[in-house]
Amino acid sequence: MAPHPVELWQQSTSFFSRLKDYYQPHAAKPTIPAISEQTALLCELLFTVFYIAPFYLSSTLRSTPIHSRDAPTVIRARTRAVGLTCIACMVVTVYVLAVEGHATPPEVLRLVGLWPVNPLDILKVLGLVMVLFTCSLYEEIIVDGEWREWGFSAFKEATFDSWTGYRNLLIAPISEEVVFRALTIPLFLLAKTSPTRIVFTTPLVFGLAHLHHLVEFLQARTPTGHRWPPAQIWLSGILLSLFQFSYTSLFGFFAAFVFLRTGNTWAVIVAHSFCNRMGVPRLWGKVGQFANYDYIPAEMKQPIARGQDKRHDDSDAGAPVRVGNSMMDVRDGEASMSDGVVLPDGPKNLGLAWTVVYYALVLVGAYGFWRLLFPLTESRFALARF
Repeated sequence: MAPHPVELWQQSTSFFSRLKDYYQPHAAKPTIPAISEQTALLCELLFTVFYIAPFYLSSTLRSTPIHSRDAPTVIRARTRAVGLTCIACMVVTVYVLAVEGHATPPEVLRLVGLWPVNPLDILKVLGLVMVLFTCSLYEEIIVDGEWREWGFSAFKEATFDSWTGYRNLLIAPISEEVVFRALTIPLFLLAKTSPTRIVFTTPLVFGLAHLHHLVEFLQARTPTGHRWPPAQIWLSGILLSLFQFSYTSLFGFFAAFVFLRTGNTWAVIVAHSFCNRMGVPRLWGKVGQFANYDYIPAEMKQPIARGQDKRHDDSDAGAPVRVGNSMMDVRDGEASMSDGVVLPDGPKNLGLAWTVVYYALVLVGAYGFWRLLFPLTESRFALARF
């Protein structure tokens, strides 16, 4: 049987031959790294500054008590900013790969995981994260019965008609994975950094990059006329930021691993978007216990707190969501009731067995994820071997 064209192309390129030698200590003539690991780390830190700095240097992009980070004007401006950031970081990475690594254009595309693409790798990675979120899918599909609302129109409304959905499900996954995975990890490969070290060190910068949300959290909750928010706001913000750093770093470990195992940026983007859609799985409380809100104060100005209803996450903000048996509009960080819109009540006070099944699925999903991690990320386009 004739070899696959892509495999033949990979075998014939001198760059990938050198890259293979980087991770073979028994090679007779070990090659010298094209760049140092410190240079790769410096580029990653530079990319992080490029990504975050515009949010605070520009008044249009800055979050304020009047215009939160969920305001459409802020989201539009930040979308343009991260687009320019991706271009700037791409220029740096391509320059280093081409000039210092002597990579050809096809090799550059291969290293950043953009081409060639195996659609099966994308489906396998998506299936892997779905196994991890088995408990959340059980609650959403079976307990809450939200499958009745599925469809193209619902997808369009949640992703394109909602500014926060557009940000959380498209812009953030694409821009973050391009900058922090596709454009960063190839530099560490060029520096001969071991795959394990890449997986467990590069995502720490990705996690630290999310700590800037603490500044936005404090700014949005600082009373008018005051320079600093109250002490309890500081404590809440710090605890929230520590949790976010831990969660994003854990995801970063997984994303870096998948990128190296599949050489597929698209697979990592899809996994990132799915995780943003699902949110953090429930770790306490009962399932099927929907609260009734007979009255919502008109002066309510804060966004709906995450956790009051599992479905009220960032991806739903900016679009009508159900609160009890009425609809609530959430736009620009404000909430108000829509008169005359009534939806059927969801399930209430379901038996304890439903909750027992949920927490059993938490363990089942985690175990299944661990067992399937290597089989479902195996790819002939892998950039490194573990």
